[in-house]
Amino acid sequence: MGDLAPYATIDDFADLGVRAVITTRAAGSFSLAGDDPTGEVMTRWQALRSWLGVEGPGSRFATSVQVHGARVIWHQPGWEGWLRVDAADGHCSAQRGTGLGISVADCVPVFVAHPSGIVGLLHAGWRGTAARIVPGALAEMAEHGARPADLRIHLGPGICGACYRVGPDVYQQLTGRRVSAPASVDLRAILAEQVRECGVRSVTISPWCTRCDNAMFFSHRCGDSGRQVAALVATP
Repeated sequence: MGDLAPYATIDDFADLGVRAVITTRAAGSFSLAGDDPTGEVMTRWQALRSWLGVEGPGSRFATSVQVHGARVIWHQPGWEGWLRVDAADGHCSAQRGTGLGISVADCVPVFVAHPSGIVGLLHAGWRGTAARIVPGALAEMAEHGARPADLRIHLGPGICGACYRVGPDVYQQLTGRRVSAPASVDLRAILAEQVRECGVRSVTISPWCTRCDNAMFFSHRCGDSGRQVAALVATP
């Protein structure tokens, strides 16, 4: 992949002691259901966990089988290793040192961090966005003491509005407006509006589009079977 780095770091949370990253094509595909040999894929996951500092005895790293829904898992202490939950599209933790990971290839990875060390990582495609997975997670965070006004949110690399066209039914579910033909939708703009309505003041949006920047990221709309991983951890 030439000079392309395997990990694109997100520095929005560095002063909070939160490491955040999304992998690139240079790191290879992280899909456990793809064509790459399982051993190679697992080696990539292990390297990512090592980079995050959540690999080895006593470490915690949570992922899930993603189903494009709105279920968010709160991870409590008392376990270690690599946890893979069934049927969930979001993860939150109030315990520093718990790594969170999701896979994406056009859907939006939503990184959330609070000065206390509470973090969240959400997988928001059109279904999750329509089901308001992010506002739901923010409401749960507020119950754990993380006020929306104190949160920082980064909407990571995903397909941009110019590249993402959906049918009339999906468009109506996302925007509340009716159209008679396929139309363009900017998922990150909708997500940004949702979180601001929740009271979040600090929202940043990645300049990268998985389809426009297909040389850097895998894109389902471009026909890629590969997946990149977004991950974060509040360091102890």
